[in-house]
Amino acid sequence: MDPKQDSVVDLAAARATRTSRRPEPRAKAPQPALLRQIYGEILRDERRDQDRSLDDVARAVGMSKQYLSEVERGRKEASSEILRSVCDALELPIEQLLGRGIRRMTAHRTLRAPRSAGIELCAA
Repeated sequence: MDPKQDSVVDLAAARATRTSRRPEPRAKAPQPALLRQIYGEILRDERRDQDRSLDDVARAVGMSKQYLSEVERGRKEASSEILRSVCDALELPIEQLLGRGIRRMTAHRTLRAPRSAGIELCAA
C-alpha cells in the first residue's frame, strides 16, 4: 500500500475514533413554568369558560387580539396594568388570578420535587 494512502486511512480512523468518544448530550431537566405562562393559562381558561373570543376580550381591554394571544400563551410579559385590565374585562378579581397563579406554581413545584429521604412524623 502507498504510504500516503496509509496516512489518509490512519487520519480517517483517528477522526472516527475521536468522534465516537464524545459523551452523549445530557437531557435537559424540565424547566419550571414561568409566572407569565401560568397567568396566561389562567386568563385563557377563564376566557374560554365564559365562551368569549380573543377579539371580544381584546376590544374590551383596548389591545390587539394578537397581543392578548401572546399574553395567554406566555410569550409576552404582561404588566400589572395589562393583567388588571384583562381581569376587569373577564370580571375576574386580580386577587383570584394571583391566588390561582400561586396554587398552580406550587403544584408544578410539588410535582417536580424529589421525595424526601427523611423520617416522617405522624401525630397520634
